[in-house]
Amino acid sequence: MDAPSAGSAFEDLIEALNDSTVTKFFNLPKLGGTKYDALPYSIRVLLEAAVRNCDGFLVKKEDVMNILDWKNKQNNVEVPFLPARVLLQDFTGIPAMVDFAAMREAVKTLGGDPKNVHPACPTDLTVDHSLQIDFSKCAIQNAPNPGGGDLQKTTSKLSPLKVQPRKVSCRGQTTCRGPCDTGELGRNSGKFSAQIENTPILCPFHLQPVPEPETVLKNQEVEFGRNRERLQFFKWSSKVFKNVTLIPPGTGMAHQVNLEYLSRVVFEGEDLFFPDSVVGTDSHITMVNGLGILGWGVGGIETEAVMLGLPVSLTLPEVVGCELIGSSSSLATSIDVVLGITKHLRQAGVAGKFVEFFGSGVPQLSVTDRTTIANMCPEYGAILSFFPVDNVTLKHLEHTGFDKEKLTSMEAYLKAVKLFRSDQSSSAEPEYSQIIQINLNSIIPSVSGPKRPQDRVAVSDMKSDFQACLNEKVGFKGFQIATEKQNDIVPIQYEGIEYKLSHGSVVIAAVISCTNNCNPSVMLAAGLLAKKAVEAGLQVKPYIRTSLSPGSGMVTHYLSSSGVLPYLSKLGFEVVGYGCSTCVGNTAPLPEAVLNAIKEGDLVACGVLSGNKNFEGRLCDCVRANYLASPPLVVAYAIAGTVNIDFQTEPLGTDLQGRNIYLHDIWPNREELHKVEEEHVIFSMFKELKEKMEKGNKRWNSLDAPDSVLFPWDSKSTYIRCPSFFDKLAKQPVSLQPIENAHVLLYLGDCVTTDHISPAGSIARSSAAAKYLTNRGLTPREFNSYGARRGNDAVMTRGTFANIKLLNKFIGKPAPKTLHFPSGQTLDVFEAAELYQREGIPLIILAGKKYGSGNSRDWAAKGPYLMGVKAVIAESYEKIHKDHLIGIGIAPLQFLPGESASSLGLSGREQFSLSFPEDLSPGVTLNVKTSTGKVFSVIASFENDVEITLYKHGGLLNYVARKFS
Repeated sequence: MDAPSAGSAFEDLIEALNDSTVTKFFNLPKLGGTKYDALPYSIRVLLEAAVRNCDGFLVKKEDVMNILDWKNKQNNVEVPFLPARVLLQDFTGIPAMVDFAAMREAVKTLGGDPKNVHPACPTDLTVDHSLQIDFSKCAIQNAPNPGGGDLQKTTSKLSPLKVQPRKVSCRGQTTCRGPCDTGELGRNSGKFSAQIENTPILCPFHLQPVPEPETVLKNQEVEFGRNRERLQFFKWSSKVFKNVTLIPPGTGMAHQVNLEYLSRVVFEGEDLFFPDSVVGTDSHITMVNGLGILGWGVGGIETEAVMLGLPVSLTLPEVVGCELIGSSSSLATSIDVVLGITKHLRQAGVAGKFVEFFGSGVPQLSVTDRTTIANMCPEYGAILSFFPVDNVTLKHLEHTGFDKEKLTSMEAYLKAVKLFRSDQSSSAEPEYSQIIQINLNSIIPSVSGPKRPQDRVAVSDMKSDFQACLNEKVGFKGFQIATEKQNDIVPIQYEGIEYKLSHGSVVIAAVISCTNNCNPSVMLAAGLLAKKAVEAGLQVKPYIRTSLSPGSGMVTHYLSSSGVLPYLSKLGFEVVGYGCSTCVGNTAPLPEAVLNAIKEGDLVACGVLSGNKNFEGRLCDCVRANYLASPPLVVAYAIAGTVNIDFQTEPLGTDLQGRNIYLHDIWPNREELHKVEEEHVIFSMFKELKEKMEKGNKRWNSLDAPDSVLFPWDSKSTYIRCPSFFDKLAKQPVSLQPIENAHVLLYLGDCVTTDHISPAGSIARSSAAAKYLTNRGLTPREFNSYGARRGNDAVMTRGTFANIKLLNKFIGKPAPKTLHFPSGQTLDVFEAAELYQREGIPLIILAGKKYGSGNSRDWAAKGPYLMGVKAVIAESYEKIHKDHLIGIGIAPLQFLPGESASSLGLSGREQFSLSFPEDLSPGVTLNVKTSTGKVFSVIASFENDVEITLYKHGGLLNYVARKFS
């Protein structure tokens, strides 16, 4: 079945906006009348996308009517969604762009014009979303470099590793009130002679520019050396593909850049207005819902599908209305509001649903507050949390540099299609699946932990709660420390000074990018608190691993222009770079003395971070207690050196005169914050940073990259490789081929997750991927990670099913092993699959319930496909993974209800055969015959004609390659 030509079936709804002869829009209220008015705002965006893209194939009239009838169809029907744009970050973006490059090769082979291969929608790609901290506090870390390569060798050609602090000229200022000596303001903060362009740091005394923080420069230089091949490929992609915008290194991470630079709110096509919407390969895409932009994170294959012009499929969701009333206390930060709302929503059970905010409390929240709340969706399980556009949104957009004429037309459009929320009574609100009311008055300063983000603890109860955790049995809250051991103290020597560690000692304190850095108020609060602390003579103990990893240069800009950044640096919170770091375990290793003390005393050491994930062992395997906190509280706990403190009654430390300094003495009030924010988070800052994004930096701009139509693949590269998806592609799809005498590669049980299947994390030295890299002359220090090598299918295929927790029933214990039945050998899964392929034997996988649950990962489907897996037979599937299997060309087959491999008496040692009818239809029953003579039935788990079409073509990539040819 082929798709019909493009063009909406609802063109009769198109009208001119404000009598314009050029700008038009789909007048949705005409479609549904009062039925439309009752729809939640987020569902109205889904409806508009369906109406605009209704072509009778990918999006049908029935889909439009189902969305319009949301009240009766929620949870009952699948609907397609074609977002306006796509956002890719580096690790998950590179395989998508590699596939597009390979598709150009395939199209040329088929006789087509490779120049026609481009993403079908605007695609934004950030290249430095993930950041490894090789340097912290301007000191070289002594642990093996997880990024690969000899650190000295990598950086020696770029800049010296040993530098001396130097004085910075005051540029003729005659009224300087203090020294501009960066060595005195920071820890070992000498500067490189070779500078990378970035947002300038300003002298706190007269706001004149001084060089970049050394740690940023060092980390950037190592990243450029480590990832040169990937960066060159990204740069080639930005040159040759239309609709691709590349965000250069040093600008910021994906979700932060998405919020600050890429969001349109309303798209202006050639002659059509429509709502901005986005999907992308990052869970924090949800942040943009605070701007009234519908968006969420999906898997790599789903993202590629959208880039190739296909919709995302989702079950029409319930929409929970969250009414906010009241106002929060003066001491509560936006992070307290976030944690409070997170707890309420998790308790209310909103997993898999949309959440939409309304009520008198909403106008009190700034857009940055809203985006912070929306960004916590992964922690309370909602698909997204939507704040419709209102007057607060428009003021924010004007403040950040949106063209006033565009804002006027945007407001007119949003009001015309009833996507603009005005100040209205609750009686005018849409209908919701359920309503939750949250009183902001009840929200007090809190942290979350010690092991889960939903376990909220009032700061006033922190000491008693931590002590209770020491007593409780090991579990989500408890550590079960013997009473007689709870007051143990272990002395350590660090830099010639003796310190004492105990249960609750803070050893990691990180102000990081995930959740908070989109909100200037909390970041400035941290800076002002640091300033007051330094002026009072307070310090952070040097063994604590402190770091500041902003989401973008915008944060660095307003922290420096407000004069607080040097004070953060003085306490050890130096800017280390822009990207995910501490929250994903990329923190610098703890000092050996600290590690030894933790082990010696079996101490419950603590990490405090301004992120959104704090599971045990995530930051560091020896740090058992981790607390999520607002940025100012991270700084406060770092100064205190322990979480076992009552801030109300116990001091943080003493000043130079020996007087006790309490938290309330240095906590900035809202008037201070408001004044600083008004003065320094200004329009010119946003304009300057947008120019920076467009101009790039010296290293990026001078990076050589080809501009040929086809990418010049380097056969020696271990990072970028042309994948073999198109190796046997013919111009026309062949008829569906039977699967004959297939062996079982793996016999798996219930709840096998994509983490068990997909390559992730470090590359084990004994793995098949390690052998591949070793054979190409790399040492273990140069292996880097699977994430960094996602552009090399040879590495990724070898890492598929390489998880040490994989439980294959053929082996009987967790191990990435399986049996090769013809020879009887026990081999790595990849090595067995490779043998089967040499022998021309097709493969299948037997599995239990919920196969492919967990995070959406494209290589969980791509890897098995390249191993030769033709089908999976499971009791049930996680839907996203099942869609990925179809998208790559693997048949998802399902045992009949109540049946399983075990109930059918299958050992997995049999060989399996089945065939597909030419008129394959969704849900058809197929017969499977085994080599023992047993015959059983399975369901072909296809849900619609689009999935059948993709499977007949051998997957999404083949389908689109043929269309381009």
